[in-house]
Amino acid sequence: MDYKLKPLAEQVVVITGASSGIGLATALAGAAKGAQLVLAARSGNTLEDLVGSIKASGGEAIHVVADVGHRRHVERIAEEAVRRLGRIDTWINNAGGSIYGRLEEVSDSDNRRLFDTNFWGVVHGSLVALPHLRMQGGAIINVGSEVSELVVPLQGMYSASKHAVKGFTDALRIELIELKVPVSVTLVRPTAVNTPFPENARNYMDHEPKLPTPRIDPWQVAAAILGGSLAATSHLTKAGTRAAANTSPEPFSNVGLSIAEDVGTAGLLWLVLTYPLIALGIVVVLVLAAAWLLPKLFRFVARMLRALIGDTSGGDRGGHNRNEAGR
Repeated sequence: MDYKLKPLAEQVVVITGASSGIGLATALAGAAKGAQLVLAARSGNTLEDLVGSIKASGGEAIHVVADVGHRRHVERIAEEAVRRLGRIDTWINNAGGSIYGRLEEVSDSDNRRLFDTNFWGVVHGSLVALPHLRMQGGAIINVGSEVSELVVPLQGMYSASKHAVKGFTDALRIELIELKVPVSVTLVRPTAVNTPFPENARNYMDHEPKLPTPRIDPWQVAAAILGGSLAATSHLTKAGTRAAANTSPEPFSNVGLSIAEDVGTAGLLWLVLTYPLIALGIVVVLVLAAAWLLPKLFRFVARMLRALIGDTSGGDRGGHNRNEAGR
């Protein structure tokens, strides 16, 4: 479904997780383009400083202290946006975190907290924003990850949460397309980004986690996110050398970002080696099967040929003998 969204300078844009990293870059980039911003995060002091900086530069922004894992907090974000700025045009679900550690070692409480933010924060934001957006048209932009489709070791629950985000986003998009609701739904899947992502993560390892190189600039991700606030057509957008932004069941549209959040060199080696080894294993199995089967097939064909030749010769001799007897 194609429809026209407002220019960014005419939009009211909600950004969760706006206090650092990708959210901060998106807030500053949106302000520079003239958007009115509603910035949400748990760190009120940081948000106050950010709003002050944007206003000092001539922009317009408000902030709401909220934990997106609680639906009531998310509802308050929407209420403040409408009360103070009149409407919502784009809602960006960016808040998220990670855990570094083996699945059997990470506590249930940490896993649940991760899902509350990474998955339920996206669900709450999308469903709270939807009634406001469907009235005049708008955009929902969910920040996933390269690991929305892949996995990395020692970030298993993070990978699971981003898989869940992709599943929810794709399902919501298809439902809205079927109902012809004028709301675009985008999944941005950035790869490794130069932010304090590892430092802010819960760490069960005996050393500090790190992201692989190359790491893309968060401003590149911000550009892809804000591009989703302007593109009403559902399609898939990439953020990184292999990352993507998914906005529909239709083809990919590359926007240029980098590689999935990882645990460093070991994680990259695991990703690089696993798939070629699987392919090699399949080839080896096929070669062994052929080596076992072909000799048997050749012997079977040879027996059939000998049987046919033998039958033909025997038939000729029998006819010859009958002729001799007749004479």
